[in-house]
Amino acid sequence: MTRAPMSIPRLAEMKANGERIVMVTAYDHPSARIADTAGVDMVLVGDSGAQVVLGHDSTVSVTTDEMLVLAGAVRRGARTAFVVCDLPFGSTEVSDEQAVATAVRFVKEGGADAVKLEGGGPARLSRIRAVVAAGIPVVAHIGLTPQTATALGGLRAQGRTAQTAARIVDEALAVQDAGAFALVVEAVPADVVGVVLPALRIPVIGIGAGPADGQVLVLHDLLGITDGRAAKFVKRYAAIGDAMTAGVAAYVDDVRSGAFPAREHTYSASADAVEAARAALGRRDVRTRGDGD
Repeated sequence: MTRAPMSIPRLAEMKANGERIVMVTAYDHPSARIADTAGVDMVLVGDSGAQVVLGHDSTVSVTTDEMLVLAGAVRRGARTAFVVCDLPFGSTEVSDEQAVATAVRFVKEGGADAVKLEGGGPARLSRIRAVVAAGIPVVAHIGLTPQTATALGGLRAQGRTAQTAARIVDEALAVQDAGAFALVVEAVPADVVGVVLPALRIPVIGIGAGPADGQVLVLHDLLGITDGRAAKFVKRYAAIGDAMTAGVAAYVDDVRSGAFPAREHTYSASADAVEAARAALGRRDVRTRGDGD
């Protein structure tokens, strides 16, 4: 049965009904198509693509133009899932006007249904209000915010002290009041999220934040494609990376041994076509290997 496209009213209904929302982060057409076919509700085009698929050292390196290429690819693969795009570092920091202009590009050029803005401080709240006022839905993101991780002391859990836990609560309520229709909470203790969750009208999507209204993981992480040690909150559901490496290694062996391509991997030609090819070569007086000197 064909699914209806996911919408903001439907996401709100899912929260009200206690239905868990499933989000994955993806960066290309095949990944988005797989997620969509599997029944994912939301696909996030994350700036983590800077590291996962573009090879940068951090998320802050990715440009708006690079993100737009990823966004367009995901949009074309996600036929029914709701597509949210990160606004990359440097594309919103200058002013509300800059944030709106960037968000408009992601809707018009990238096909985004909504954009995501990190942070819950005064400047970020102003950006959320401005983008929402321009008619573009916003997903907020608090807790560990990778774009500004240096200011937070690195990529570490947030909300583990009295001061930071109180800040998480304040920011969650503030981004809701600013107009965000959903909230991503990253790397925050489940007990802290559990305190504020009942007070929020908007869906809360957790990543390393315990049982919220929904969950998000990077597709490459949950499929076991990424290198290195996974974050504490990642659960791997497959070992696709190992299978991919084994497959490519088998291809290397076959090419070097001459086992590939076999006859079934080539096209046939008529005897006349082969003879015509020989005649054409003869007219050029080209010596072939084996003729000798």
